[in-house]
Amino acid sequence: MGRLFGTDGVRGIANTDLSCERALAIGRAAAMVLADGCRRRPVVAVGADTRTSSDMLACAAMAGLCSVGADVIDLGVVPTPAVAYLVGKYKADAGIMISASHNPAEYNGLKVFSGDGYKLPDALEEQIEAMVLDPAEEWPTPIGGSVGKITRAQYAARDYAEHVKSSVLYSLDGLHIAIDCANGASSVTAKQIFEGLGAQVEILFDRPNGTNINDGCGSTHMEALAAYVRENQLDAGIAFDGDADRCLAVDEQGNLIDGDQIMAICALDLHERGRLAKKTVVGTIMTNFGFSRFCDKHGLRFLATKVGDRFVLEEMQLEDTNFGGEQSGHIIFRDFATTGDGQLTAAQLLSLMRRKQIPLSTLASVMTRYPQITLNLTVTPDGKLHFYTNPVVREAIDAAKTALGDRGRIVVRPSGTEPYLRVMVEGEDEEEINRIAQETAEVILAQLGK
Repeated sequence: MGRLFGTDGVRGIANTDLSCERALAIGRAAAMVLADGCRRRPVVAVGADTRTSSDMLACAAMAGLCSVGADVIDLGVVPTPAVAYLVGKYKADAGIMISASHNPAEYNGLKVFSGDGYKLPDALEEQIEAMVLDPAEEWPTPIGGSVGKITRAQYAARDYAEHVKSSVLYSLDGLHIAIDCANGASSVTAKQIFEGLGAQVEILFDRPNGTNINDGCGSTHMEALAAYVRENQLDAGIAFDGDADRCLAVDEQGNLIDGDQIMAICALDLHERGRLAKKTVVGTIMTNFGFSRFCDKHGLRFLATKVGDRFVLEEMQLEDTNFGGEQSGHIIFRDFATTGDGQLTAAQLLSLMRRKQIPLSTLASVMTRYPQITLNLTVTPDGKLHFYTNPVVREAIDAAKTALGDRGRIVVRPSGTEPYLRVMVEGEDEEEINRIAQETAEVILAQLGK
């Protein structure tokens, strides 16, 4: 993780940690780095989620881009995966999304995409960081007609929605579902996508006011959606996060279907149809142990990476595979997308349900989800760094591994976007894993906590 970019772009509290000046500088640096070698005037597509601060930061980033001679395509409010897709469709050289994803409204961030729609590799992020944090020379200052201009893309949301719909071969006719838009970016696309595919849709939390994004709704707060599906006897519920790159679901009984279960359902279907490249699925170290056993049972290969859909994608590219994702709901269908796409994932899952005529609860039963607990421990910035070298913490983690044996596992890792150390313990015995997680957390907080 760099000084500026975390595992998913630049992120912080808007107007303090992430200022207009910082957004402007990132816009300038991104244009300089990504347009290197470009023979024409560079073009950058910029989208945003529904936070109040998104307008402020988008304007700052676009001003930075224009100030060094780049033209801007203003996509308006669109999901993050829409930016990744539209960069290619609109023949831009790069894309920037203004969003803090699943975080509360006071946070915001910038995600940068290259011209092929992929998140930037470390080397390019480091170049941008160096230009922003350690400027060695003055920025270019074009004048007159050489200053960049901004063009508004009137049909950005529609063009992206049509792309998602085109990935589905079977109508959703006959399905009655609820969609939780998290008062975020999917508010502008979900209705046209899922009604356009033929489903009867109840749209929830689709009235963003700038401060209610992810507030008691979306993929991080599934309770309201689950209750709505149960009370109205619907076939399923789908929840996105603020920028709609994540998707979680609830079945017809209101039970949570997490990213691991969605991956199991879709991976098995792809495998049965001969469309799972190399019979391989890429997940992360946080993927439930039950998913590994599911893969073993069905003769599939499972590869685990560091947490973050960028690392999942990098492994997919390295291995030349086409499917992977995270428990949090970042699912990548590489045949259709270059990043995690919540609405595309939902369309694939619901289409599978409709084609097989099988309830979501039955589909999810292909994988046994082992009890798992994750504790988010607030630590100092130094605490995150010293986690790797503190001998008392390492001894506590080793003791937990010994206690669990082959009946479970423990993973402790720093968050790439928040001031947390995350302690995840899973295994066969729920009481045991809770005890081990609490005991380990106490040691970590005593050593590294605030």
